[in-house]
Parts: sequence; C-alpha cells; structure tokens
Amino acid sequence: MRLVCNTEEETQDFAYRLAEKLQPNDVLTLEGQLGVGKTAFTKGLAKGLGIQRNITSPTFTIVKEYRGRLPLYHMDVYRLENAMEDIGFDDYFFRGGVTVIEWASFIEDFLPEERLDIKLNYTENANQREIILTPFEEHFEQVVKAWR
Repeated sequence: MRLVCNTEEETQDFAYRLAEKLQPNDVLTLEGQLGVGKTAFTKGLAKGLGIQRNITSPTFTIVKEYRGRLPLYHMDVYRLENAMEDIGFDDYFFRGGVTVIEWASFIEDFLPEERLDIKLNYTENANQREIILTPFEEHFEQVVKAWR
C-alpha cells in the first residue's frame, strides 16, 4: 500500500491511527533517507500508544524504551551496519510490546518473519512524504487491508 502525507503532522497522524491496530509483539521496520521522517513517524506511533514522553532518535543508545498502552521499543540500528551477530534483538521482539526499527535492512537476517515494513520517501514536493507499507504474514495483511 502507498500513501502520501503532505505534512509532518499528517505523517504523525497516520502513525497515530496505525498504533490503534497494533498488538503485543508487533514489529515495524522503518527505512528511508536521513531526515525523511522516521523519527517523526515514531513520535505519532508513540502518541497513539498513549506515550507522553518526548520521542528522540536512539542513534547513540541503539534502543530506547517507553511505557504506554503497549511498551514501545524504538531501535536505530544504523550504527550496526556491519554487525554480523545477533545482539539480542528477539529479546525485544517477543517482550509484549511494539518494536520499531529504523534502518532495519542492516539487521535483516535477525528480523522476524511477521512484521510490517514501512518505507518513507521524499517526493518532488519538499513537504510531502510517500509512505509504502509492505505487510508480512496475515496479521499485518489485515492491518494494511483496513487502510485501503
């Protein structure tokens, strides 16, 4: 599925509404160039999960944890691009929360089969973002189908 958001607020609103459909152990991957809105998307998702804290990119800590309706585990694995070993990712994937992974392609071998891949792209309009959702497995196919 593909959609276009015209502002950062629309991106956050989409993520907020997506959060309503998420359940324990859901994994979302986020891909896109620097500055395209991966963390902005995560801010909207966190708000939809009832998280009141300010969301910032976990670039230097790898993982940040937040408490809400469901826990949110926000990962930025950019610095693990050449990592060849599992450093315990599945400890988060199956902990009963929602895991969001920025730059997930760097740890593709460790990702669960059931997940929602989200790609954010720049468009010709500087304020717009294209969001492409690719579901893997039945649960996420149903989540995406609900948006069509």
